[in-house]
Amino acid sequence: MAEFHMITGGARPVAPFSHAVEADGWLMLTGQMPTDPAAPDAPLPDGIVAQTKAVMRNLEIVLNGVGLDLSHVMQCRCYLTAFERDYAAFNDTYQTYFPADRRPARTTVGVTALAVGALVEIDMLARRP
Repeated sequence: MAEFHMITGGARPVAPFSHAVEADGWLMLTGQMPTDPAAPDAPLPDGIVAQTKAVMRNLEIVLNGVGLDLSHVMQCRCYLTAFERDYAAFNDTYQTYFPADRRPARTTVGVTALAVGALVEIDMLARRP
């Protein structure tokens, strides 16, 4: 049976979804936006680096809320609205969250727009040990 998780202290959803859904030890984390959970109506951070850090912080909040951390992440899907402009800076920032010998599988795609005018969104697949 699936468990549907809404994490206390997590970012306010921008659509009708759960922060994470869990089944058989697998967790699917909804894509997070670069919003501030403590001030959800505040302007987004400026630039891809600041927004990537905010997205990763929000994903860590969800992971921590279900008793996991980034070491449990198996796969990420990343979405960039300005792919050619932001891809290199995004990679430079993203790679700081994972050891070089323990990086999740990843897909990164360019998209025309994201919710709340974000430059980046990331979702994750994690596994309980």
